[in-house]
Amino acid sequence: MLKGECNCGQVAFEVDTSVSDVYYCHCSICRRATGTNGIPVIVIANEHFRWIQGEDKISSWEKPGHDWQMSFCSNCGSPLPGSNDETRMYVPCGLIMSGDENLKVAHHIWVDSKAPWDEICGEAKQHREAFEG
Repeated sequence: MLKGECNCGQVAFEVDTSVSDVYYCHCSICRRATGTNGIPVIVIANEHFRWIQGEDKISSWEKPGHDWQMSFCSNCGSPLPGSNDETRMYVPCGLIMSGDENLKVAHHIWVDSKAPWDEICGEAKQHREAFEG
């Protein structure tokens, strides 16, 4: 089981399924949302995700004209898990505090959109756009 929380600890969650593949998104939207070169996430079925506390602290922003939403803690600003579609959640890996021993970056997605200064290292597969594994 994976357990995670935001920076201030007011929002916490758990994932009750085995996960190993990390998807690292390098798109411009994720870069601006995090202020970094992108965001590593795991993708899980909705039924394997549960908020433990702090749902009242969750705020979100939807990019106008796009089917994209970013959730974050209204207290500390940490990015939070969100809906990937009707059946799946994405969970930012930096929030996971326990149970992450088997996680490994397996896919870099939206590589064609990465920042020019971003150097992708390692043996993970690189995909020009999104990848549905």
